[in-house]
Amino acid sequence: MGRVLVTPRSVTRYGHPALAALEAAGHEIVFTTPGCFPSEDELLEKLPGCCAYLAGVEPITARVLEAASDLKVISRNGTGVDSIDMTAAERLGIKVCRAAGANARGVAELTFGLILALVRSIPLSDRALKQETWERHKGLELEGRSLGLIGCGKIGRYVAQFAQGFDMKVLAYDPSPCAELDAMSHFAYVTLDELLQQAHIISLHCPALPDQRPLINEKVISKMRTGVYLINTARGSLLDVEAVLAGLDSGRISGVAVDAFVQEPPEDWRLVSHAHAIGTAHVGGFTAESIDRAVGVAVDNLLEALS
Repeated sequence: MGRVLVTPRSVTRYGHPALAALEAAGHEIVFTTPGCFPSEDELLEKLPGCCAYLAGVEPITARVLEAASDLKVISRNGTGVDSIDMTAAERLGIKVCRAAGANARGVAELTFGLILALVRSIPLSDRALKQETWERHKGLELEGRSLGLIGCGKIGRYVAQFAQGFDMKVLAYDPSPCAELDAMSHFAYVTLDELLQQAHIISLHCPALPDQRPLINEKVISKMRTGVYLINTARGSLLDVEAVLAGLDSGRISGVAVDAFVQEPPEDWRLVSHAHAIGTAHVGGFTAESIDRAVGVAVDNLLEALS
């Protein structure tokens, strides 16, 4: 029995019934500031003395882990663990668990919503009408267009299935191909260069690169079709913001949609302020269903590890 730190913003703000299982097992729940992204200082204040940590996407540094001498397990309420210093966790004997795929449907549905919003200029039209201005922007129909998926795990697979309903062609780049998708009509695994050259729309569903360097940089953008649409619901570090802004200004990129940022809220607002960009506040997995699945799995993982 011990203290459990809980930090995901949706849970600290609204609570969640799944946490009752931790209390029933005799654990004390400790929350960070409700609805806020915890800083390293707040983690250093609240994590020491905790035996378990139900974590969101905040950075969990070696300094934080070294200060938490009682910590046995970190359970993410999502898939990614790139925000955790895994080398330090392994060195300190701290188990790290993931709620793999729990928010996949929510992220995939947001991805397709952003695709439609981009190709039909929905936010531009909405903003103009709110200013009592009548503007019309010529859009694109998705039938026959090529959707490139960089990363095709559970989220990418959902997006590929949705694209089939719009009669799109799907090109996927992933180091671990899925045989189930290989059998899908109008679907093909390709090299990254082939995807960049052929896709009308590119959506990122891959982890951050190990050293946090951008995947989408000036060189990669130069290989893309002129007029490509770009969606990032994965990790903020995947985009070189300067290169993407230059691509938007030159017209090589017709539009970009972003749901993940290096800093949240972002310190640099230029990309989401661009007329041809859509920004959402990391809401891909912020649905009632995704939260229920993710928190439920994260709590189960904690209870199993602590037992």
